[in-house]
Amino acid sequence: MNQHETANKELAILDQAIARGSGNADIFRNRGTALHKLGRLDEAIASFDHAIVLKPNSASAFHGRGHVFRDMHRLDDALASYDRAIDLYPDYAEALKNRGTVLLQLFRLEEAKASFDRAIALKPDFAEAHNNRGTTLHYLKRLDEAVASFNRAIAIRPGFTNAVFNRGLSRLLGGNFREGWADYERRWNSKEFLRTRNAINGRIWQGEDLRGRSIVIHAQEQGLGDVIQFARYLPLLVQRNARVTFLAPAILIRLLRSLLKGIDVVTSMDGKEPFDFHCALLSLPLVFGTELSSIPSNIPYVEAERDLIHRWKKRLGDHGFKIGIGWQVGVSQDSRRSIPLTEFLRLSRVPNVRLISLQKKHGLDQLASLPSGTIVENLGDEFDSGPDAFIDTAAVMANLDLIITADISIAHVGGALGCPTWVGLKYVPDWRWLIDREDSPWYPTMRLFRQNIDGDWNFVFSRIEQELRVLCR
Repeated sequence: MNQHETANKELAILDQAIARGSGNADIFRNRGTALHKLGRLDEAIASFDHAIVLKPNSASAFHGRGHVFRDMHRLDDALASYDRAIDLYPDYAEALKNRGTVLLQLFRLEEAKASFDRAIALKPDFAEAHNNRGTTLHYLKRLDEAVASFNRAIAIRPGFTNAVFNRGLSRLLGGNFREGWADYERRWNSKEFLRTRNAINGRIWQGEDLRGRSIVIHAQEQGLGDVIQFARYLPLLVQRNARVTFLAPAILIRLLRSLLKGIDVVTSMDGKEPFDFHCALLSLPLVFGTELSSIPSNIPYVEAERDLIHRWKKRLGDHGFKIGIGWQVGVSQDSRRSIPLTEFLRLSRVPNVRLISLQKKHGLDQLASLPSGTIVENLGDEFDSGPDAFIDTAAVMANLDLIITADISIAHVGGALGCPTWVGLKYVPDWRWLIDREDSPWYPTMRLFRQNIDGDWNFVFSRIEQELRVLCR
């Protein structure tokens, strides 16, 4: 019997008890838990509320209601429920851990750490609290302490996949690639990542001799920017005399065409054809033993198409200092990486500068609310409107003087093309950008502009404006 069936059976028993006239608060609390498991969230809240009416001092009812509010993304309500549970039962370690988790989601980091610390003081072997404390320390840029917290979680619960993966992110961000890649590989022990792995008839490649052997590299687990960044490893396999098949997102094949010489490219696989080996694209740095000093530097490894370069050159013209800009991530991504379009407006005051939007879909609504007299050129509905991603983007970039963008896919396009690219980064960025560097070992033509305080884009764009004015003298 699966969890859904068990919850349905439990709900039926509880409803029978209620139908017989039971006014027991615990029955309504348990009913709320069963409804939560079934995803019937509004009903779950109502049941917990009824339990609280019957027993106002039920810490567990407030705690359960907090879980439901968290899954409803009503984080302030979840926090209030956890706080009430802790008021009623100050030694409630589980509630303190969950309170800390919500504070972490709200990015109230010092408060989150304090809550995890209290939970651990009450329950020193609380592996989940140590893990979440490590994540909090990661975002406080206290990476050594974060790794220590993850180590403690793993010591308590050997094989704690989430803690090992999180430790890998902290190690990679800190530039410890040797241990970081090994931890990052443990992602395959989680259901979330396993769902992205295709069934492939072959062994996982771990560095064996590839001469005359077949290998499939699959790139379905991550976003388009990741594929663009790590596709640079594919020629290294060809150089080892392997028969390479690349299982790739169809929309990126045209952009990566110049990199795929001697490689069979497919967009789907049934798992029946036998191969000697297979490997995830983002596992290649581990197998190749990539350190900061040995990142493949075959820049540029993406080329814009000549006919499109000429077409967009006519459209853009030669006048002005042309800057392509991108500001917003997709709706399913980390919104803290996005930059309000208004932050770019100060750049339009630099003499001779033209701002040209490279944004697709998300964030274009901000163009309509620009102050009167401010111009951000929109390239129209035909811009990258076909089935192939970033084809027009690459051609436009070839005609620009500079690209200034948030941490989104077009940053990788600009870097892979070898175009001058400036990237605005949040206080603690994704691991690939490392800590406190103004350059990127992945992209030699890239400059990084980082927040000095979490959320402070004004500082970032003050520096960018200053550097732009020097560049445009």
